[in-house]
Amino acid sequence: MESDYDLTPDQWEALKALRTPARLSSSRFAFEQLVALELAALDDGRPVMTSMGRKVLVRGSSRLLDLAA
Repeated sequence: MESDYDLTPDQWEALKALRTPARLSSSRFAFEQLVALELAALDDGRPVMTSMGRKVLVRGSSRLLDLAA
């Protein structure tokens, strides 16, 4: 069952930044929230996006779509 994630703009930016971890400058708090949502994880001390995180990134955030409308 696939869940719909209602990410904040900070969480969204942190998730997008995980595409290139060297650029990860988003808030640590937002990253910790992504880990709690199982959208991100630490692998050998490096932040990485999980497979669920990739799915959410591709689908987008419903809150962001509402803000754009």
